[in-house]
This record gives sequence, C-alpha cells and structure tokens, in this order.
Amino acid sequence: MGKVAIYPGSFDPITYGHIDIVERSLEIFDKVIVAIAHNAEKRSLFTVEERLQMVREVFEHTPRVIVDSFKGLLVDYVAKTNAKVILRGLRATSDFEYEFHMASM
Repeated sequence: MGKVAIYPGSFDPITYGHIDIVERSLEIFDKVIVAIAHNAEKRSLFTVEERLQMVREVFEHTPRVIVDSFKGLLVDYVAKTNAKVILRGLRATSDFEYEFHMASM
C-alpha cells in the first residue's frame, strides 16, 4: 500500500489552502486520505454529505486521494487505516506555536 497520510478536518468548505496541502503531500506520500470529521457540537455551513461531495469533486482526477468521513476520535479512525502520518495545516503563527508546544510535552 505504501506511505499513507491522513488529513483530517471539517473542510467547511474546502479552501485553496487545503488543496495545496493535499497536493504537496502527494509528493511525499503514496496516498492521502482526506478525512472529514462529523462534529455535532460544531455548527457547520455545509452538511457532511455536501462537504464529501465538494472534496470528491475537487480531487476526482486524483486517484491517490481518498475522501472519507469519520465520527468519534481521530485516533480510532487512524487505527482503522494504514496511515502512519497525520497532516496538519498552519493558518497562523499561533497554530505553529501551539503545535510546537504540544510536540515538546
């Protein structure tokens, strides 16, 4: 199966930044799973089904991108796949600082 990464998020809606991360990650990984999270506590602009459709349309000609959705904990979803890497996007410097702090714990 090769190197697999998961890119989790709400993708509500998918943005050019999301697309860029997926395209760049395909230079490193054999397959990228775009995993759309069900989060009943978060108010969404689009339904999960609409987000799945949008993301699938964006990557319809990219067979190495799998679009899926999941409920519950990300760690449980990752355990069901062959993924060894979770991709994270950084929107601002504060995102980097948070991730750096978490990694150093």
